[in-house]
Amino acid sequence: MVERYFVEDDAVAAFGFDWGRTTFTVSPELTGAVAISTAVAVLNPGQGHARHNHPEAEEVIRVLSGTGEQMVEDVEGRPIVRAIGPGTTVYVPRGRFHSTINRGQEPLRIFVAFSPSGSQDELRRLPDFRLIPPGD
Repeated sequence: MVERYFVEDDAVAAFGFDWGRTTFTVSPELTGAVAISTAVAVLNPGQGHARHNHPEAEEVIRVLSGTGEQMVEDVEGRPIVRAIGPGTTVYVPRGRFHSTINRGQEPLRIFVAFSPSGSQDELRRLPDFRLIPPGD
């Protein structure tokens, strides 16, 4: 079992997408965690990820820098949309559809946590996924 306590963003591979990149900092293969995965995602200006859900995981999004728009569907499937910026935390219940779009001129940086771990495997299956080597 891997057990790693400290992770530097530039020391691990990132997941690249048309909209930006995600660097997982806690995951089973990286740290041995099973109950949680965490990542830092950077969304390019004017870009965002499409509406999707994580059927088996809750998600927490914390805006570190930049501004954007977050959509989370309520229990009835109605989209709730809010402007987000530094200091905003978003809770996405298990299986709930959501999307994040950078509406600003600068990169939108967010910290993301998934529980249980495993959402990183879903991202690897997306058509625009590419692995970015550490340090790139």
